[in-house]
Amino acid sequence: MIRVLLADDQALLRSTFRMLIDSEDDLTVVAEAANGVEAVDLARVNHPDLVLMDIRMPVLDGLAATRQICSDPDLTGTRVLILTTFESDEHVAHALRAGASGFLGKDVTPAELLAGIRTVVDGEALLSPVATRVLVNRFLASADGVGDLPRGLLPRLTDREREITGLAALGLSNQEIADRLVVSPLTVRTHVHRAMTKLGARDRAQLVVIAYQEGLVRAP
Repeated sequence: MIRVLLADDQALLRSTFRMLIDSEDDLTVVAEAANGVEAVDLARVNHPDLVLMDIRMPVLDGLAATRQICSDPDLTGTRVLILTTFESDEHVAHALRAGASGFLGKDVTPAELLAGIRTVVDGEALLSPVATRVLVNRFLASADGVGDLPRGLLPRLTDREREITGLAALGLSNQEIADRLVVSPLTVRTHVHRAMTKLGARDRAQLVVIAYQEGLVRAP
């Protein structure tokens, strides 16, 4: 069962998300937060698998709350999926720096949201088309880089791990990488997870960021 914490200052939206999520056999909402402080506190109490986080909330915004959750050593198993109407370049950059594993606009369909929750909990990165474009074309190519993510660790990777990490950074899914390299998706997944471990990446999103940061791939 995937345990979800909802963080949004709009009670109606929280109620809608709860009904949608609780309707699935493998998903359940364990708590609701109306602001960022509540989100952090409830995450520490409930240890959810995923926090569905709004950005604009009172008391403490979603980005600051994400940063606190993702930096808490007791919450290493908790992922954050940002869901917001404000899909700007700065929000994408700050969300990824804060440790978010996914970023979706609130115009997604119910099916896309449910699939996104499962994708992020499964350890994959989830970025909408707008967020992906921003990530590649501006954030990763910017001079200020990506903050305190690990550096200088690429020599730890095998040639195959470097190759697959580079393809993942270009936005290819495990299935697309498998088709290109004529291997199984499970083999790709194994290499991706080994690369994440060796590079100290929390998830696939950070793996992509590190790949650009270290020059393994270049933004167009």
